[in-house]
Amino acid sequence: MKSAVFYGKHDLRIEDSPIPPVGPEDVLIEVKACGVCGTDVHIYEGDKGAADVTPPTILGHEFSGIITKVGERVDSFQRGDRVCVDPNCYCGACDPCRKGLAHYCENMIGYGTTVNGGFAQYCAVNYRQVFRLGENTTFEQGAMTEPAACCLHGIDLCHIQPGYQVIVIGGGMIGLLMIQLARLEGAAKIALLEPVESKREIAKKLGADVCIDPLHEDVKSKLRECGMTWINTVIECAGRPETMEQAIDLVGNKGVVMLFGLTKPDQTISLKPFQLFQKELELKASYINPYTQKRALDLIDSGRLDVSSMIAEVCSLDKLESILSTPSLRAKGKYIIVP
Repeated sequence: MKSAVFYGKHDLRIEDSPIPPVGPEDVLIEVKACGVCGTDVHIYEGDKGAADVTPPTILGHEFSGIITKVGERVDSFQRGDRVCVDPNCYCGACDPCRKGLAHYCENMIGYGTTVNGGFAQYCAVNYRQVFRLGENTTFEQGAMTEPAACCLHGIDLCHIQPGYQVIVIGGGMIGLLMIQLARLEGAAKIALLEPVESKREIAKKLGADVCIDPLHEDVKSKLRECGMTWINTVIECAGRPETMEQAIDLVGNKGVVMLFGLTKPDQTISLKPFQLFQKELELKASYINPYTQKRALDLIDSGRLDVSSMIAEVCSLDKLESILSTPSLRAKGKYIIVP
C-alpha cells in the first residue's frame, strides 16, 4: 500500500508498505481522508508532539474511512461501515486510567505517533477507537473529528458562561473551531486576532463579532471600540510565546487564559507573577481529547460545528512533505490528504 513513512527530522518518504495485519480486536480501515495537523509539523521538524515518535512510523492521526475487515472478536462493526478514529488508545488498567485520567495512560498507543497511522491507504485500529460517521458527515469532515474533540476538551476547561467576552488568538483550523464552540457556550462577544485577511473573513462567517489584524491595528483600541472592556477568556491557538504573553496581558480580572497552541518543547514565556496576583488569573492548558470524540462527531453531523470552511485543499500523499515543510502553504488553511 502507498504510505508516508517518517524516518527522522525532515525525512518523510512515500513508500510501498505492507497492508497491516488485523488482530482479533482490530478493524482494517481503508483510509479515505487524513488531516495534516500541527503535531505532524512538530514531528517533521524533529520536535516532540503529544507523544514520542520512534522512526520509521507512518504518521497521520486525524483520519476516517471504510472498514474492509474485522477481527474475530469484533461484533460491533462490520465491513462497509463508514468510520472515524480516536487515535489515542488507552489501556484501561494503569493508575491514571483507573482514576478517570485516561489521557495520561502509562501505556497509551497513539495511531500516527507511537504506531502507524492514517497517511496510508490502510490502517489497522483497535475497534474501541472507532466511531461510526453520521449520515450527514463526509469523510473529510470525519477526519476533522479528532481536532474538534481536542478543542472540546479545551473549551470545557475554559468554563465559558453565557454573556462572557472571549478572545481567540490565531485563526487557523483550531482557532476557527474555538470561535464556534465559544459561541455554542453562550459567549456574548468574540474577537479574533489574526494577521491573515482570508482567515479573518472565514471567522466572521463562523461567528466572530470582531476580527483584528494584530500586526497593523491597535488591538486594545479596537476591543474598546466594540465594547469588549472586560475579557473573561482568552484562548491562545497560535502556539507562539509572544501571543501567549499577549493573552495574559489582554485578559481581564478573574479571567481564564487557555494556552491551547503547541510550542516547541524548550520554548519559554516571560511571566510576571504580580500580574497573575493582581488580576487573580487562571492559566490553563489542554492535553489531547479525553472522552470527547463522540460529542465532536455529533456536533459535526448536526451541522452546528463547521469543520469544512477552513479546508484549503484536498490532495494526495505526494504533496504531504511540501505541506509539512512550507509555512506559506499551511497559512492557507487546513489540508486533507487522500491516500
